[in-house]
Amino acid sequence: MPAASGVGLRLRKGEHLRLVDPEGGQTGDLVAYSADGSERLSSGRTFDYNEKVRLSTGDALWSDRSNRLLTIIADEVGRHDMFYAACTREMYALQYGIDDHPNCHDNLSAALRGQGIDPVFLPQTLNFFMNVEIDEEGRLSIAPARSWPGAAMVLRAEMDLIVALSACPSTMCNGGVPPRPLGFEILEP
Repeated sequence: MPAASGVGLRLRKGEHLRLVDPEGGQTGDLVAYSADGSERLSSGRTFDYNEKVRLSTGDALWSDRSNRLLTIIADEVGRHDMFYAACTREMYALQYGIDDHPNCHDNLSAALRGQGIDPVFLPQTLNFFMNVEIDEEGRLSIAPARSWPGAAMVLRAEMDLIVALSACPSTMCNGGVPPRPLGFEILEP
């Protein structure tokens, strides 16, 4: 997946999705829907049912209808985020005064439309490899990603899914350097 781009794909129940950071320090966004589009990723349910906000091996990503979508079965990095929303054109304009910047929201939305999902309201994403710190007062801050060249995580589909991925175009989420590509592959169990 080229830097600052997105892709949509379909996973069958039991297939594994391997996400790879080929160059290190790159973050990505993932959103998942049931194959019929009736369920979508929920950060709230995911936090509730895992009873934690730091997700890693063994934890599940849950739908807004309380069904497992994906389970993390391997995680070399161990630091991901579900607090920050996908970056948008509006975010770049409001926070940085930049008009028409490439963004994860547009990448994910286009990828989902290509798979037959109309993302009227894009759900919260799993920001994989994104390193977010939480201070004592609950303030969030983005720190450089902890991934290194070749670092990977593997998720197992718990139902037939439509998944969209974005290689985040933000320099802030990627340690202050220009965006780089991300890799993915679908593996049979």
